[in-house]
Amino acid sequence: QVQLVESGGGLVQAGGSLRLSCVASGGTFSTYAMAWFRQAPGKERELVAAISRSGGTTYYADFVKGRFTISRDNAENTVTLQMISLKPEDTAAYYCAARRPRSGTAVYVRVIEYDYWGRGTQVTVSS
Repeated sequence: QVQLVESGGGLVQAGGSLRLSCVASGGTFSTYAMAWFRQAPGKERELVAAISRSGGTTYYADFVKGRFTISRDNAENTVTLQMISLKPEDTAAYYCAARRPRSGTAVYVRVIEYDYWGRGTQVTVSS
């Protein structure tokens, strides 16, 4: 069973950047498809970006295309979310998620499709 720990959140001004990291332990990281979700107060958790177990396939929510980049380092058991041009509406708790995929290129976009979750890291973007 994999454990996930996020870090890198914080307070940033609009237009700024942050880099979130998620370190996995307790499992073979390279066998998991990964994703970043976010949840703002009073809103449902939503996908931000997903990546296949090899890193060869990625998927982004429309609202972050061109601003966020998901990547992974299977040697370091880490998945990263680089965020630039942050907006106040990006304010949310950001969660790392993992699941065993059906194929090496598969990515998953729904909350229900993920089996393991971190506890989240808060991102606050001021205007």
